[in-house]
Amino acid sequence: MRENLLGGPEPTYLSQDHPDVPARAAVAAGAPPGQVAAEYPAASYPWALLAREALAAGETVAAYAFARTGYHRGLDALRRAGWRGHGPIPATHEPNQGFLMALVALATAAERIGEDEEAQRCRTFATDSDPAALEL
Repeated sequence: MRENLLGGPEPTYLSQDHPDVPARAAVAAGAPPGQVAAEYPAASYPWALLAREALAAGETVAAYAFARTGYHRGLDALRRAGWRGHGPIPATHEPNQGFLMALVALATAAERIGEDEEAQRCRTFATDSDPAALEL
C-alpha cells in the first residue's frame, strides 16, 4: 500500500481480476465492444467504449444509457474494493480506467441533453478521483 501523506482516504484500486481486465483484452483482440459488454456485463470498460461510440455518432440518449451502465457497474466494484464514496481512484491503474471513462462519458452525455447539474457533478467526481481521468 502507498503512503498517504495528506491524511485522506487511501486510493482505491480495482483488483486485477476485475471484469474490466479480460474485457479490455477482448477488445484489444478485436472483439466489438457490444459483444464484450454482453460477455462481461459487470465490466465498465466496454460500456464506456459504447458510450464514446454513441457520442461520436450523435446518439446522445444511447450514449447516456451506456455511460450510466458503465458508471453504476464501476461504482458497485469500487464499493466492493473498499471505496467509501470519496477519495482517489487513480487513472493510471488500468482496471480503474473503465469506470473513469464511463464517468466522463456520462458527464458529456448529460451535458448534451441539458442535465447541466449532473454533468458538473460527474466532472467534479472525475477530477476529484484523479484529474488525469479527463484525459483517458
